[in-house]
Amino acid sequence: MARRRTRTASAAPLAIFLALLLVCLLGAIGYLGAGMMTDSIQAAFGPPDASLSPLQQVLATVRLGLAREALLEPAASNGTEVPFTIESGASPSVVAERLEADGLIRDADAFRRYLIYSGIDRRIQAGEYRLSPAMTGVEIAQQLQDATPDEVTFHILPGWRAEEIAASLPTSGLAVTSDEFLGLVYDFPAEWLPADWPPLSSVEGFLAPGEYTFSREASAETMVQAFVARSAEVIDAELIAGFERQGLTLTEAVTLASIVEKEGVAEEERPLIASVFYNRLAAGMKLDSDPTAQYAVGYNEAQATWWTNPLSVADLQVDSPYNTYVYGGLPPGPICNPALSALRAVAYPAETPYYYFRARCDGSGQHEFAVTYDEHLQNGCD
Repeated sequence: MARRRTRTASAAPLAIFLALLLVCLLGAIGYLGAGMMTDSIQAAFGPPDASLSPLQQVLATVRLGLAREALLEPAASNGTEVPFTIESGASPSVVAERLEADGLIRDADAFRRYLIYSGIDRRIQAGEYRLSPAMTGVEIAQQLQDATPDEVTFHILPGWRAEEIAASLPTSGLAVTSDEFLGLVYDFPAEWLPADWPPLSSVEGFLAPGEYTFSREASAETMVQAFVARSAEVIDAELIAGFERQGLTLTEAVTLASIVEKEGVAEEERPLIASVFYNRLAAGMKLDSDPTAQYAVGYNEAQATWWTNPLSVADLQVDSPYNTYVYGGLPPGPICNPALSALRAVAYPAETPYYYFRARCDGSGQHEFAVTYDEHLQNGCD
């Protein structure tokens, strides 16, 4: 009896040892497998975000392994870029669901897993993006960290003078400085002008208003050439024929159009305003146009504008060839960059007996027109 108990007791340590050995072997196999999986995931997706705890990193790695294909394969083999907007405050889940709904990613849940694993869920920026279904989920996620586009949309408003365009450059996202831009406007190479245009001392007036798209690194040369090229498209053969019928050269016509642009807020009035200036020129009268005096005065520090309003008596007497209160005829060049409606008003003016106009008293921006100076005075506000 005692001998049997000894054998049973001696077998117990061996069983425990074998059990422990099996556990260790299984653990080692599991550890090696987990390590291999971790290496594979990090090779494909990079390391997990450092803010995750060790347990969270393991769980995120496993989940990401299950979503691997949905993240590394694009939603479509080809596709054009489309706009995608992320509103301020939008959660990563909402962003993922919208991306899937728009056909830009294959699986919103897989996309969320990658955002958490990489930490991008905390770095998504609100803004405008251009995304393509031919991009992988990983590529899209990476792009959502920077709302700064490679291209910039730039606007020139009708009636802006070159200095106002230059003033908008520092906040445009473009690399061109105001000085670079203005230097080229006032010293534009003649060989860059359309072949049928006359020589220009500057391209003020020929910087066509509108919307443009440029690379962020676009040069001043690229920009100004684009503005002038747009003007060459707008000022077509039909418009030039209209200018010639009025007895004006291209520069004279654009100069008059720039005055009409600043005088006429309501586009439907511009042919009438053009007719007044044509009538004055034909009669040998000075144009007496406030915008030309404003252009001559220049920047008003107190009002922080290039267009002083109201003008003082001293302003109207500024000695400048651009001031049509002082000098007869047209100024030596445009005072701003006119819209097509102002150019057309000069090419196709209304036929009227008017020599005067003044702003209506109702604040509408429209005008009262008059044949005689007495009628003009009667149109004044009480």
